[in-house]
Amino acid sequence: MTGATIPLPVTAVTCLEDRSQVERTVTVELAAGVQRLRLGPLTALAVDRTLRAETDAPGTRVLDARLVRTWTPRAPLPPGPDDSELRHRLHELEAQSRLADQTRARLEARLALLAQLSADLLREIGEGAGVGEVERARWARELDRVDAERERHGEELRATRSRLRRLEEERSLALIALDEAEEAPAELVAHLDLTVEAAAAGPTGLTVTHLVPCALWRPSYRATLDGLAQDGSSLRLESEAVVWQRTGEDWSDARLTFSTARSALATDPPAVVEDVLMLRERTTEERRTVEVELREETISTLGPAAEVPGVDDGGEVRVLPAPAPASVPSDGRAHRVPLGAFTAPASSEYACAPELSPLVTQVVRFRNAAGHPLLAGPVELVRGSGFTGRGELRFTAAGADAELAFGSSDGYRVVRETEERQATGGLTGRQTTTRTVRLHLSRFSGPEERDEQVVTVRERVPVSEVSAVEVRLRKDECSPAPDAFDAEGIVRWDVPLGPGARRTVTLVYEISASAKVAGL
Repeated sequence: MTGATIPLPVTAVTCLEDRSQVERTVTVELAAGVQRLRLGPLTALAVDRTLRAETDAPGTRVLDARLVRTWTPRAPLPPGPDDSELRHRLHELEAQSRLADQTRARLEARLALLAQLSADLLREIGEGAGVGEVERARWARELDRVDAERERHGEELRATRSRLRRLEEERSLALIALDEAEEAPAELVAHLDLTVEAAAAGPTGLTVTHLVPCALWRPSYRATLDGLAQDGSSLRLESEAVVWQRTGEDWSDARLTFSTARSALATDPPAVVEDVLMLRERTTEERRTVEVELREETISTLGPAAEVPGVDDGGEVRVLPAPAPASVPSDGRAHRVPLGAFTAPASSEYACAPELSPLVTQVVRFRNAAGHPLLAGPVELVRGSGFTGRGELRFTAAGADAELAFGSSDGYRVVRETEERQATGGLTGRQTTTRTVRLHLSRFSGPEERDEQVVTVRERVPVSEVSAVEVRLRKDECSPAPDAFDAEGIVRWDVPLGPGARRTVTLVYEISASAKVAGL
């Protein structure tokens, strides 16, 4: 084995959802024949079974590659002249804490001894008084001396405890500052031992790849809205990758690639089991009645479910390369790496769903012009007044339309009222429920606002899945008439509101069920 250790820097990293694949390249001078090389140091968290080493020179091959880890704990020595002032201050606080703790223990022992002395003196006074020996002057003098000593040492103990608590607080703050300002040298390090066979002497390029945990990424965005709400505005969307890594070594000027591949998931198909279906005759009671129930059904949209963490890639692995090398230190903090940006025309509207929220929200729609799908992730929202909050961007295919909510507007107020009437047919027994929903919209505007704004209001109507239950929208009683009514039961109005205006929207629909329906 050669005596010198050859540096093995990180040159490229592929960040996965919960780990990263690190690539290292180096050029070494080889002699003809079989030889052993030691390269590193590198992170001790490298996964051994994923280690792979290759050479680019013909006639050269890697015979063996293994990771060797060494443990070198730091000696408990005081800081030297090259250490920082913060480390010297921490050493001084630790020394003062040890002295204060020794003083506290000494005072507690002294007080315990004085308490024993006081108990012995009181017992002597009791025994002397019992046999007729009265020494009032000596007893009073001794009691006064013991009480004075106990009071003096008690004050010293309270002051020592207070000083000890103050030193512990300062020491904790110094430790936090030291952790944030300095990185302690790793006690566990690894080196790579390679056995290489070269046909001829000369320079050879080595490429080493391996997986490493404690490194992950998530997509993030920044959306900047330029222009007014309904005057042909544009939106600039900047894509970023937020990287965290605590592998024990920094990634300096490395080529970063971000992938949604999940290497931890099993690739074997699920086992197929028998699914037995059985038929039976319906009972007389089941033929006589129809059991129905009301349920909330979420309209399916693209994007991850709220309870499923991770990266949503639409079911297909996506690979996003960073346009330029970047550096990510091993501090466990979030570091942003730019991925790209585009500007697209945007249209916006003020939308409201009073059944869910009384707020009127500005919703901006734009087309994905990035040339690749946009992964689901948080978005920092910026418009003319500056940073307005954070939203969420759902998975959006290339060229597809996306929407972002830029927060609610304080200039609008919506009040929702509901009314319900039930009736039963005398001959058929058919049950009819009529529901009336009234929405009162108000706009509070300043003296400088003179334009009219359109607020899109959406309400929902139940959708029946059985023929025994009918749902009918009574358009003749709705005021004004709805602008749209889709198959999902969503009713939409585009309500124009001028400065200081008030409007009332009325929705009327009925649910009719036959007499044999139960459960409504």
